[in-house]
Amino acid sequence: MSAVRGVAEEPRWFKSSYSGGNATECLEAAFGPAAVLIRDSKRPAGPRLRISAQTWGRFVTDVVT
Repeated sequence: MSAVRGVAEEPRWFKSSYSGGNATECLEAAFGPAAVLIRDSKRPAGPRLRISAQTWGRFVTDVVT
């Protein structure tokens, strides 16, 4: 997360375009400068997993191939 004038910016969360619009289980992700945050879309205030941008890239590559 970056800070602007001493105030931390809230992450911009997104779901996959393949995610259903109903109440299906889904993860959300948010990109930061050096890491990616992942959370349960049904529990936005719950725990968040932080992984490196490199690890996220490997995950996406493995899922796509």
